[in-house]
Amino acid sequence: MFESNVAVVGAGYVGLTTAACLASLGHRVTCADTDQAKVDTLRAGQATIREPGVRELLVQGLAADRLEFVLGAAAAASEAEIVFLCVPTPMGRDGAADLTTLESVVTELRDVLAPGCVVVTKSTVPVGTAVHIDGLLGRTDVAVVSNPEFLREGSAVHDFLNPERIVIGSEVPPAAERVAVLYKELGAPVVQTDSASAEMIKYAANCYLATRLSYVNAIAELCEHLGADIDDVTRGMGLDQRIGPSFLKPGPGWGGSCLPKDTHALLRTAEALGCDFPLLRATIDTNHRQHELVVEKVRQAVGGRLTGVRIGLLGLTFKANTDDLRDSPALVIAKRMAAEGAELLGFDPSLPGPAPGTTGQMRVVDTPYQAADGAAALTVLTEWPEFRDLDWERIAGLLSGRSVIDTRNHLDPLVLRHAGLSCRQVGHPAPEDLGLAG
Repeated sequence: MFESNVAVVGAGYVGLTTAACLASLGHRVTCADTDQAKVDTLRAGQATIREPGVRELLVQGLAADRLEFVLGAAAAASEAEIVFLCVPTPMGRDGAADLTTLESVVTELRDVLAPGCVVVTKSTVPVGTAVHIDGLLGRTDVAVVSNPEFLREGSAVHDFLNPERIVIGSEVPPAAERVAVLYKELGAPVVQTDSASAEMIKYAANCYLATRLSYVNAIAELCEHLGADIDDVTRGMGLDQRIGPSFLKPGPGWGGSCLPKDTHALLRTAEALGCDFPLLRATIDTNHRQHELVVEKVRQAVGGRLTGVRIGLLGLTFKANTDDLRDSPALVIAKRMAAEGAELLGFDPSLPGPAPGTTGQMRVVDTPYQAADGAAALTVLTEWPEFRDLDWERIAGLLSGRSVIDTRNHLDPLVLRHAGLSCRQVGHPAPEDLGLAG
Protein backbone atom coordinates (compact mmCIF):
# COMPACT_ATOMS: atom_id res chain seq x y z
CA MET A 1 0.00 0.00 0.00
CA PHE A 2 1.21 3.50 -0.88
CA GLU A 3 1.84 5.47 2.29
CA SER A 4 1.76 9.28 2.26
CA ASN A 5 2.79 11.92 4.74
CA VAL A 6 -0.42 13.92 5.18
CA ALA A 7 -1.31 17.08 7.10
CA VAL A 8 -4.88 17.95 8.03
CA VAL A 9 -5.56 21.54 9.06
CA GLY A 10 -8.59 21.74 11.32
CA ALA A 11 -9.82 19.21 13.90
CA GLY A 12 -13.57 19.73 13.63
CA TYR A 13 -16.09 17.21 12.32
CA VAL A 14 -14.55 16.99 8.86
CA GLY A 15 -10.92 17.44 9.87
CA LEU A 16 -10.84 14.98 12.74
CA THR A 17 -12.77 12.36 10.78
CA THR A 18 -10.48 12.83 7.78
CA ALA A 19 -7.32 12.58 9.90
CA ALA A 20 -8.46 9.50 11.82
CA CYS A 21 -9.70 7.69 8.73
CA LEU A 22 -6.63 8.43 6.61
CA ALA A 23 -4.44 7.14 9.45
CA SER A 24 -6.54 3.97 9.54
CA LEU A 25 -5.78 3.51 5.83
CA GLY A 26 -2.05 3.42 6.63
CA HIS A 27 -1.01 7.01 6.00
CA ARG A 28 1.03 9.12 8.41
CA VAL A 29 -1.18 12.01 9.46
CA THR A 30 -0.47 15.18 11.41
CA CYS A 31 -3.61 17.09 12.37
CA ALA A 32 -3.44 20.74 13.39
CA ASP A 33 -5.80 23.01 15.27
CA THR A 34 -5.55 26.48 16.82
CA ASP A 35 -7.07 25.41 20.15
CA GLN A 36 -4.39 24.13 22.54
CA ALA A 37 -6.96 22.53 24.85
CA LYS A 38 -8.45 20.59 21.94
CA VAL A 39 -5.00 19.48 20.80
CA ASP A 40 -4.16 18.25 24.31
CA THR A 41 -7.46 16.36 24.55
CA LEU A 42 -6.90 14.65 21.21
CA ARG A 43 -3.33 13.75 22.12
CA ALA A 44 -4.77 11.99 25.17
CA GLY A 45 -6.99 9.86 22.91
CA GLN A 46 -10.24 11.62 23.74
CA ALA A 47 -12.50 12.62 20.87
CA THR A 48 -13.69 16.22 20.85
CA ILE A 49 -16.79 15.49 18.75
CA ARG A 50 -19.65 13.07 19.24
CA GLU A 51 -19.23 10.83 16.22
CA PRO A 52 -19.47 7.01 16.24
CA GLY A 53 -16.16 5.34 15.49
CA VAL A 54 -13.95 8.42 15.77
CA ARG A 55 -12.57 7.67 19.22
CA GLU A 56 -11.68 4.09 18.29
CA LEU A 57 -9.77 5.23 15.19
CA LEU A 58 -8.17 8.03 17.19
CA VAL A 59 -6.81 5.60 19.78
CA GLN A 60 -5.63 3.17 17.10
CA GLY A 61 -3.87 5.92 15.13
CA LEU A 62 -2.08 7.27 18.17
CA ALA A 63 -1.01 3.80 19.30
CA ALA A 64 0.38 2.99 15.85
CA ASP A 65 2.25 6.33 15.66
CA ARG A 66 0.37 7.13 12.46
CA LEU A 67 -1.59 10.03 13.94
CA GLU A 68 -0.42 13.05 15.88
CA PHE A 69 -1.86 16.43 16.81
CA VAL A 70 -0.07 19.77 16.81
CA LEU A 71 -0.83 23.41 17.41
CA GLY A 72 -0.90 25.54 14.27
CA ALA A 73 -1.09 24.79 10.56
CA ALA A 74 2.58 25.49 9.86
CA ALA A 75 3.71 22.89 12.38
CA ALA A 76 1.66 20.22 10.62
CA ALA A 77 2.34 21.11 7.01
CA SER A 78 6.06 21.85 6.83
CA GLU A 79 7.04 18.28 5.94
CA ALA A 80 3.77 17.09 4.41
CA GLU A 81 3.38 15.78 0.87
CA ILE A 82 -0.36 16.49 0.87
CA VAL A 83 -2.17 19.10 3.00
CA PHE A 84 -5.92 18.93 3.56
CA LEU A 85 -7.70 22.19 4.44
CA CYS A 86 -10.66 21.35 6.71
CA VAL A 87 -11.45 24.73 8.21
CA PRO A 88 -14.80 26.47 8.74
CA THR A 89 -16.39 28.34 5.83
CA PRO A 90 -19.47 29.73 7.60
CA MET A 91 -22.23 31.76 6.05
CA GLY A 92 -21.48 35.47 6.02
CA ARG A 93 -24.00 38.24 6.55
CA ASP A 94 -24.77 38.45 2.83
CA GLY A 95 -25.31 34.69 2.54
CA ALA A 96 -22.00 34.05 0.80
CA ALA A 97 -19.40 31.70 2.28
CA ASP A 98 -16.92 33.45 4.57
CA LEU A 99 -13.44 32.40 3.49
CA THR A 100 -11.57 34.47 6.09
CA THR A 101 -10.21 31.48 8.02
CA LEU A 102 -9.33 29.57 4.88
CA GLU A 103 -7.44 32.53 3.43
CA SER A 104 -5.60 33.07 6.69
CA VAL A 105 -4.45 29.44 6.77
CA VAL A 106 -3.32 29.55 3.15
CA THR A 107 -1.31 32.69 3.85
CA GLU A 108 0.26 31.01 6.90
CA LEU A 109 1.24 27.97 4.82
CA ARG A 110 2.51 29.80 1.76
CA ASP A 111 6.17 29.90 2.75
CA VAL A 112 6.40 26.63 4.66
CA LEU A 113 5.06 24.13 2.12
CA ALA A 114 7.61 21.77 0.67
CA PRO A 115 8.23 21.89 -3.11
CA GLY A 116 5.89 19.47 -4.86
CA CYS A 117 3.28 19.60 -2.08
CA VAL A 118 -0.41 19.26 -2.96
CA VAL A 119 -2.91 21.49 -1.15
CA VAL A 120 -6.40 19.97 -0.97
CA THR A 121 -9.59 21.87 -0.15
CA LYS A 122 -11.97 19.55 1.68
CA SER A 123 -14.02 22.35 3.22
CA THR A 124 -17.07 23.33 1.19
CA VAL A 125 -16.02 26.38 -0.79
CA PRO A 126 -17.52 28.50 -3.58
CA VAL A 127 -16.74 27.64 -7.17
CA GLY A 128 -13.45 29.26 -8.08
CA THR A 129 -11.85 28.89 -4.65
CA ALA A 130 -9.17 26.46 -5.82
CA VAL A 131 -8.02 29.04 -8.38
CA HIS A 132 -8.18 31.73 -5.68
CA ILE A 133 -6.02 29.63 -3.34
CA ASP A 134 -3.54 29.01 -6.12
CA GLY A 135 -3.22 32.76 -6.53
CA LEU A 136 -2.79 33.33 -2.79
CA LEU A 137 -0.05 30.71 -2.63
CA GLY A 138 1.81 32.12 -5.58
CA ARG A 139 3.81 28.90 -5.80
CA THR A 140 4.38 27.26 -9.19
CA ASP A 141 5.79 24.23 -7.37
CA VAL A 142 2.60 23.61 -5.32
CA ALA A 143 -0.63 22.27 -6.84
CA VAL A 144 -4.17 22.85 -5.58
CA VAL A 145 -6.83 20.13 -5.67
CA SER A 146 -10.53 20.21 -4.77
CA ASN A 147 -11.71 17.09 -2.92
CA PRO A 148 -15.12 17.88 -1.34
CA GLU A 149 -16.38 15.81 1.55
CA PHE A 150 -19.72 13.99 1.57
CA LEU A 151 -19.92 13.06 5.24
CA ARG A 152 -23.13 12.89 7.25
CA GLU A 153 -22.82 13.74 10.91
CA GLY A 154 -23.64 10.67 12.95
CA SER A 155 -22.21 8.36 10.29
CA ALA A 156 -19.13 10.28 9.14
CA VAL A 157 -16.63 7.46 9.72
CA HIS A 158 -18.81 4.99 7.84
CA ASP A 159 -19.30 7.45 5.01
CA PHE A 160 -15.57 8.15 4.73
CA LEU A 161 -14.60 4.48 4.65
CA ASN A 162 -17.52 3.41 2.45
CA PRO A 163 -17.88 6.27 -0.03
CA GLU A 164 -20.35 6.18 -2.91
CA ARG A 165 -17.90 8.26 -4.92
CA ILE A 166 -14.75 10.31 -4.50
CA VAL A 167 -14.68 13.64 -6.31
CA ILE A 168 -11.29 15.13 -7.20
CA GLY A 169 -10.82 18.27 -9.25
CA SER A 170 -7.67 19.98 -10.42
CA GLU A 171 -6.06 21.62 -13.41
CA VAL A 172 -2.96 19.55 -12.63
CA PRO A 173 -3.82 15.87 -13.37
CA PRO A 174 -0.74 14.37 -11.66
CA ALA A 175 -1.68 16.16 -8.42
CA ALA A 176 -5.23 14.84 -8.69
CA GLU A 177 -3.85 11.33 -9.17
CA ARG A 178 -1.76 11.65 -6.01
CA VAL A 179 -4.88 12.51 -4.02
CA ALA A 180 -6.83 9.66 -5.62
CA VAL A 181 -4.15 7.18 -4.52
CA LEU A 182 -4.84 8.05 -0.88
CA TYR A 183 -8.28 6.43 -1.24
CA LYS A 184 -7.27 3.53 -3.47
CA GLU A 185 -7.89 0.91 -0.78
CA LEU A 186 -11.55 1.97 -0.53
CA GLY A 187 -12.31 0.86 -4.10
CA ALA A 188 -14.83 3.65 -4.70
CA PRO A 189 -15.60 5.23 -8.08
CA VAL A 190 -13.48 8.34 -8.65
CA VAL A 191 -14.89 11.36 -10.45
CA GLN A 192 -11.83 13.21 -11.69
CA THR A 193 -12.56 16.62 -13.17
CA ASP A 194 -11.52 20.25 -13.08
CA SER A 195 -11.59 22.17 -9.78
CA ALA A 196 -14.64 24.31 -10.66
CA SER A 197 -16.72 21.23 -11.48
CA ALA A 198 -15.62 19.47 -8.29
CA GLU A 199 -16.60 22.49 -6.20
CA MET A 200 -19.93 22.73 -8.00
CA ILE A 201 -20.69 19.03 -7.45
CA LYS A 202 -20.76 19.57 -3.70
CA TYR A 203 -23.12 22.55 -3.89
CA ALA A 204 -25.33 20.93 -6.51
CA ALA A 205 -25.71 17.78 -4.40
CA ASN A 206 -26.45 19.53 -1.10
CA CYS A 207 -28.89 22.00 -2.63
CA TYR A 208 -30.73 19.18 -4.37
CA LEU A 209 -31.06 17.30 -1.07
CA ALA A 210 -32.39 20.45 0.60
CA THR A 211 -34.92 20.80 -2.21
CA ARG A 212 -36.14 17.22 -1.66
CA LEU A 213 -36.62 17.90 2.05
CA SER A 214 -38.53 21.13 1.45
CA TYR A 215 -40.64 19.37 -1.16
CA VAL A 216 -41.60 16.51 1.13
CA ASN A 217 -42.47 18.93 3.94
CA ALA A 218 -44.79 20.78 1.55
CA ILE A 219 -46.38 17.47 0.53
CA ALA A 220 -46.78 16.61 4.23
CA GLU A 221 -48.74 19.83 4.80
CA LEU A 222 -51.07 18.90 1.96
CA CYS A 223 -51.49 15.42 3.42
CA GLU A 224 -52.68 16.92 6.71
CA HIS A 225 -55.36 18.92 4.93
CA LEU A 226 -56.44 16.12 2.58
CA GLY A 227 -56.44 13.23 5.05
CA ALA A 228 -53.59 11.39 3.32
CA ASP A 229 -50.80 9.57 5.21
CA ILE A 230 -47.34 11.00 4.48
CA ASP A 231 -45.64 7.75 5.48
CA ASP A 232 -47.58 5.82 2.84
CA VAL A 233 -47.06 8.61 0.31
CA THR A 234 -43.27 8.68 0.73
CA ARG A 235 -43.08 4.90 0.75
CA GLY A 236 -44.90 4.84 -2.56
CA MET A 237 -42.67 7.58 -3.93
CA GLY A 238 -39.46 5.98 -2.73
CA LEU A 239 -40.12 2.70 -4.51
CA ASP A 240 -39.95 4.56 -7.80
CA GLN A 241 -36.36 3.98 -8.94
CA ARG A 242 -36.29 7.43 -10.51
CA ILE A 243 -36.86 8.95 -7.06
CA GLY A 244 -35.55 6.59 -4.37
CA PRO A 245 -36.34 6.69 -0.64
CA SER A 246 -33.62 8.95 0.74
CA PHE A 247 -34.33 12.48 1.99
CA LEU A 248 -38.09 11.93 1.87
CA LYS A 249 -38.73 12.07 5.59
CA PRO A 250 -40.73 15.10 6.77
CA GLY A 251 -39.66 17.02 9.85
CA PRO A 252 -39.37 20.42 11.52
CA GLY A 253 -37.18 21.77 8.71
CA TRP A 254 -33.65 21.03 7.62
CA GLY A 255 -30.59 22.47 9.31
CA GLY A 256 -27.08 21.61 10.43
CA SER A 257 -23.68 22.86 9.39
CA CYS A 258 -24.08 22.24 5.64
CA LEU A 259 -27.48 22.64 4.00
CA PRO A 260 -28.38 26.14 5.27
CA LYS A 261 -25.05 27.72 4.41
CA ASP A 262 -24.66 25.84 1.12
CA THR A 263 -28.11 26.78 -0.18
CA HIS A 264 -27.55 30.43 0.71
CA ALA A 265 -24.05 30.40 -0.77
CA LEU A 266 -25.17 28.95 -4.11
CA LEU A 267 -28.12 31.36 -4.26
CA ARG A 268 -25.77 34.26 -3.53
CA THR A 269 -23.42 33.05 -6.29
CA ALA A 270 -26.30 32.91 -8.75
CA GLU A 271 -27.44 36.40 -7.80
CA ALA A 272 -23.92 37.78 -8.19
CA LEU A 273 -23.81 36.35 -11.71
CA GLY A 274 -27.23 37.75 -12.61
CA CYS A 275 -28.73 34.25 -12.81
CA ASP A 276 -32.23 33.80 -11.38
CA PHE A 277 -32.66 30.65 -9.28
CA PRO A 278 -36.28 30.73 -8.05
CA LEU A 279 -36.33 27.01 -7.24
CA LEU A 280 -33.51 27.33 -4.72
CA ARG A 281 -35.04 30.49 -3.26
CA ALA A 282 -38.35 28.61 -2.82
CA THR A 283 -36.48 25.73 -1.17
CA ILE A 284 -35.12 28.10 1.49
CA ASP A 285 -38.44 29.92 1.94
CA THR A 286 -40.30 26.62 2.31
CA ASN A 287 -37.89 25.60 5.05
CA HIS A 288 -38.54 28.83 6.96
CA ARG A 289 -42.26 28.22 6.55
CA GLN A 290 -41.86 24.75 8.04
CA HIS A 291 -40.53 26.29 11.26
CA GLU A 292 -43.65 28.45 11.50
CA LEU A 293 -45.94 25.47 10.82
CA VAL A 294 -44.40 23.65 13.80
CA VAL A 295 -44.92 26.68 16.03
CA GLU A 296 -48.53 26.87 14.83
CA LYS A 297 -49.06 23.20 15.77
CA VAL A 298 -47.84 24.01 19.28
CA ARG A 299 -50.10 27.09 19.47
CA GLN A 300 -53.11 25.02 18.47
CA ALA A 301 -52.24 22.37 21.03
CA VAL A 302 -52.25 24.89 23.91
CA GLY A 303 -55.24 26.98 22.95
CA GLY A 304 -53.88 29.48 20.46
CA ARG A 305 -51.40 31.57 22.49
CA LEU A 306 -47.93 30.83 23.83
CA THR A 307 -47.56 33.76 26.23
CA GLY A 308 -46.81 32.43 29.70
CA VAL A 309 -47.29 28.81 28.57
CA ARG A 310 -44.72 26.18 29.55
CA ILE A 311 -43.58 24.00 26.65
CA GLY A 312 -41.25 21.00 26.92
CA LEU A 313 -38.75 20.37 24.12
CA LEU A 314 -37.20 16.95 23.47
CA GLY A 315 -34.10 17.20 21.27
CA LEU A 316 -32.09 20.32 20.50
CA THR A 317 -29.39 19.17 18.07
CA PHE A 318 -30.11 19.38 14.35
CA LYS A 319 -30.24 15.57 14.11
CA ALA A 320 -29.81 12.58 16.38
CA ASN A 321 -26.43 10.99 17.20
CA THR A 322 -24.56 14.28 17.12
CA ASP A 323 -23.95 17.12 19.55
CA ASP A 324 -24.05 19.72 16.77
CA LEU A 325 -26.36 22.68 17.38
CA ARG A 326 -25.36 24.66 14.29
CA ASP A 327 -28.45 25.93 12.46
CA SER A 328 -30.57 23.41 14.33
CA PRO A 329 -34.26 23.74 13.40
CA ALA A 330 -35.02 22.92 17.04
CA LEU A 331 -33.30 26.11 18.18
CA VAL A 332 -34.94 28.20 15.45
CA ILE A 333 -38.35 26.95 16.57
CA ALA A 334 -37.47 27.47 20.23
CA LYS A 335 -36.42 31.03 19.50
CA ARG A 336 -39.75 31.75 17.81
CA MET A 337 -41.72 30.31 20.71
CA ALA A 338 -39.62 32.20 23.24
CA ALA A 339 -40.27 35.42 21.31
CA GLU A 340 -43.99 34.80 21.79
CA GLY A 341 -43.53 34.52 25.55
CA ALA A 342 -43.41 30.75 26.00
CA GLU A 343 -41.52 29.27 28.95
CA LEU A 344 -39.31 26.56 27.52
CA LEU A 345 -37.76 23.51 29.15
CA GLY A 346 -35.33 21.71 26.83
CA PHE A 347 -33.60 18.35 27.01
CA ASP A 348 -31.09 16.71 24.69
CA PRO A 349 -29.11 13.50 25.41
CA SER A 350 -25.91 15.04 24.03
CA LEU A 351 -26.00 18.21 26.14
CA PRO A 352 -24.97 18.05 29.80
CA GLY A 353 -26.23 21.60 30.33
CA PRO A 354 -26.79 24.95 28.62
CA ALA A 355 -24.88 25.36 25.35
CA PRO A 356 -24.32 28.22 22.92
CA GLY A 357 -27.60 29.05 21.25
CA THR A 358 -29.76 27.80 24.10
CA THR A 359 -29.06 30.26 26.90
CA GLY A 360 -31.77 32.87 27.14
CA GLN A 361 -34.25 30.86 25.07
CA MET A 362 -34.90 28.03 27.47
CA ARG A 363 -33.82 26.22 30.58
CA VAL A 364 -31.87 23.10 29.64
CA VAL A 365 -32.73 20.28 32.04
CA ASP A 366 -31.14 16.95 32.87
CA THR A 367 -33.88 14.48 31.92
CA PRO A 368 -36.81 14.28 29.48
CA TYR A 369 -39.12 13.98 32.48
CA GLN A 370 -37.98 17.35 33.79
CA ALA A 371 -38.76 18.81 30.36
CA ALA A 372 -42.30 17.46 30.66
CA ASP A 373 -42.90 18.62 34.24
CA GLY A 374 -45.79 21.09 34.25
CA ALA A 375 -45.68 21.61 30.48
CA ALA A 376 -48.87 22.28 28.57
CA ALA A 377 -47.39 20.42 25.60
CA LEU A 378 -44.30 18.39 24.79
CA THR A 379 -42.59 18.84 21.42
CA VAL A 380 -40.20 16.27 19.92
CA LEU A 381 -37.71 18.13 17.72
CA THR A 382 -34.86 15.62 17.29
CA GLU A 383 -35.26 11.91 16.57
CA TRP A 384 -33.13 10.48 19.40
CA PRO A 385 -33.89 6.70 19.56
CA GLU A 386 -34.30 6.73 23.34
CA PHE A 387 -37.33 9.00 23.09
CA ARG A 388 -39.38 6.09 21.77
CA ASP A 389 -38.73 4.12 24.95
CA LEU A 390 -39.66 6.78 27.50
CA ASP A 391 -42.21 6.01 30.19
CA TRP A 392 -45.06 7.81 28.50
CA GLU A 393 -47.51 7.11 31.30
CA ARG A 394 -45.10 8.87 33.66
CA ILE A 395 -44.84 11.76 31.23
CA ALA A 396 -48.62 11.97 31.01
CA GLY A 397 -48.69 12.34 34.78
CA LEU A 398 -46.15 15.17 34.65
CA LEU A 399 -47.69 17.22 31.83
CA SER A 400 -50.35 19.79 32.63
CA GLY A 401 -51.84 19.22 29.15
CA ARG A 402 -52.40 16.19 26.96
CA SER A 403 -50.57 17.10 23.76
CA VAL A 404 -47.35 15.77 22.24
CA ILE A 405 -46.21 17.35 18.98
CA ASP A 406 -43.92 14.87 17.24
CA THR A 407 -42.22 16.85 14.47
CA ARG A 408 -40.10 13.86 13.40
CA ASN A 409 -42.88 11.24 13.19
CA HIS A 410 -40.64 9.33 15.54
CA LEU A 411 -43.05 8.08 18.21
CA ASP A 412 -45.75 5.41 18.16
CA PRO A 413 -49.05 7.31 18.44
CA LEU A 414 -50.78 4.21 19.79
CA VAL A 415 -48.37 4.03 22.73
CA LEU A 416 -49.06 7.68 23.53
CA ARG A 417 -52.80 7.23 23.13
CA HIS A 418 -52.67 4.31 25.57
CA ALA A 419 -50.98 6.70 28.03
CA GLY A 420 -53.84 9.17 27.58
CA LEU A 421 -51.93 11.55 25.33
CA SER A 422 -52.75 13.08 21.96
CA CYS A 423 -49.93 12.81 19.42
CA ARG A 424 -49.80 15.31 16.56
CA GLN A 425 -47.35 14.43 13.79
CA VAL A 426 -46.21 15.88 10.47
CA GLY A 427 -48.18 14.82 7.41
CA HIS A 428 -50.91 13.09 9.39
CA PRO A 429 -54.38 14.48 10.13
CA ALA A 430 -54.80 15.86 13.64
CA PRO A 431 -56.04 13.22 16.14
CA GLU A 432 -59.25 15.19 16.66
CA ASP A 433 -59.91 14.96 12.93
CA LEU A 434 -59.82 11.17 13.23
CA GLY A 435 -61.83 11.03 16.45
CA LEU A 436 -58.76 9.81 18.38
CA ALA A 437 -58.04 12.76 20.65
CA GLY A 438 -57.36 12.07 24.29
